Amino acid sequence: MSSDSFHVHGPHDHELEHAIEHGSAAHGAPSEGHGGARLTNQIALFTAVIATVGALFSYMSGDTQAKAGIYKNNAAIRKTEAADQWGYYQSKSTKQALVEMTRDLSPDDRKAGFQSRIDRYAAEKTAIQHQAEALEKESATWEARSEEQMHLHHRWAQATTVLQVAIALAAIALLTRRRWLEYAMFAMGAAGLCLGALAMLHV
Repeated sequence: MSSDSFHVHGPHDHELEHAIEHGSAAHGAPSEGHGGARLTNQIALFTAVIATVGALFSYMSGDTQAKAGIYKNNAAIRKTEAADQWGYYQSKSTKQALVEMTRDLSPDDRKAGFQSRIDRYAAEKTAIQHQAEALEKESATWEARSEEQMHLHHRWAQATTVLQVAIALAAIALLTRRRWLEYAMFAMGAAGLCLGALAMLHV
């Protein structure tokens, strides 16, 4: 959803602007005087604030998704590097096994030379193993960070969507002068802000 953007201007916005300019409802509804003007101003202010907040939420949604992709890529790279190290470890184990077999079949006066090679392979294997395990741990860390960012991305996207619905309800409330739609508009706006707060708190 990184390509998603918070579209403030939609088909309903033209009607919203028209109603604000003329101070009356659409479809020939009569003006409601000062009460209607207050409602118009109130909804217009709500829409402006929510649209601004929604744009910020949309940016955060795209940003967290981008980070999730980067972290996922880092995890894959470390996992591949760890696999390479384990392959190297396996090759050392094979060489060590061959030298051990050769040592066992060799005369006693030559066993010491083979034993030194065996000890070297064992030391090299230990170092390789530690490096492979460190890379696996790093990969797991990047994977966890990627999942966290993707979770936050979903939270920001949910908040953005809810605020978009709130703006749509604001336009309908302004055009129809329905009080329950105004309440629904505020409720959706509050829900969107709550979701955004959860995202900021990494919940």
